[in-house]
Amino acid sequence: MPISDVSEQGSWIVVYDDNNKEIKRMGSSNKEVVGVTSDFFVVLDGNWIVTYDEKCKEINRMGSSNKSVKGASGRTFTVIQGSWIVTYDQNCKEKSRRGS
Repeated sequence: MPISDVSEQGSWIVVYDDNNKEIKRMGSSNKEVVGVTSDFFVVLDGNWIVTYDEKCKEINRMGSSNKSVKGASGRTFTVIQGSWIVTYDQNCKEKSRRGS
């Protein structure tokens, strides 16, 4: 089921499908949604960048030191890392990089 929106509502992160029906929710303590695609979403959680599926199940994580999530699109998300713009897949595996 594709994700159409992920929103922070009070102490919850809520995932919606393309019919605006709630798919799942999880606690938002110390978490910030920083990117959404139709397959996964990206959360900054303390010192971690974490990817989740539509059921709020963690896919993978990586350290956030010296990284800032720029956005998410298609099947990837983009991170600014020093003087690099790095593209990762939902498993936090680097796909490509270029100078910023």
